[in-house]
Amino acid sequence: MASAGPAPGVAESSVEQARPLRADAQRNRDKLLAAATHAFAADGEDVALEAVAARAGVGIGTLYRHFPNRDALVIAAYRHEVARLCAAASELLSEQPPDAALRAWAERFTDYIATKRAMGSALRSAAGSDSPLFAETRALILGALRLLLDAGARAGTLRADAAPADVLRVLNGIWFLPDGPEWRETVGRMLDLVIDGLRYGASGSARRERPQSAP
Repeated sequence: MASAGPAPGVAESSVEQARPLRADAQRNRDKLLAAATHAFAADGEDVALEAVAARAGVGIGTLYRHFPNRDALVIAAYRHEVARLCAAASELLSEQPPDAALRAWAERFTDYIATKRAMGSALRSAAGSDSPLFAETRALILGALRLLLDAGARAGTLRADAAPADVLRVLNGIWFLPDGPEWRETVGRMLDLVIDGLRYGASGSARRERPQSAP
C-alpha cells in the first residue's frame, strides 16, 4: 500500500532529477533505483521499502531523503529502467552488427516488460490516469528503436520499410504472454521470429525510405 502523502506528479519528479546532487548522494540514489528495480521484479509491487533500502545497502532514512513516499520511488524506478533500456541501444550498436544489436536490445526490452508487469497497479496508481509519463517514456523507447532500425537499414541487415511504432506494437505482445516457468523461452522464440521478419528482404529494401511514424 502506498505511503501517506500526496502522489508526486511527473513534473515534480523531473524537477528532482534536474537538481544536482553530491557525488555520494548520487551514488546512493543510483543504488536505490537499481535495488528498487530488482526488488519490484523479484518480489512484486508490494515489496517493503525497508527491503529496498537494505538491498541498496543504505538506511531507510536515506531512501526517504531521495524518495518521500512509495509513489515517488515507483515512478523514479520506472524512469530509471526506461533510461537504461534506451541507453542500451547505442551501447549495443557500438559492439555488434545492427541486426544482432536489435536482437540483444529486444532481450533488454523483455526485462523492461517483466519489471513493468511486476510493478503493476503500483505504477498505474503512482502515475495517475492523466499523467504524461507513459507517453513520454514511449517516445523515448521509440527513439531507441528508431536508432537500431535506421542503423540496420543503412547496413542492409534490417528492412528499411519497418516503422518503429509498428515494431514496438509487435514487441508489446510480450506483455500478454502468460506467466510461468517457460515464459522466457516462449519470449525468446517470439523475438527470433520478429527479428527474422525484420531481416527478410533487408538488402532489397535498404534503398526505400523508412515510413515516418508519430511517437
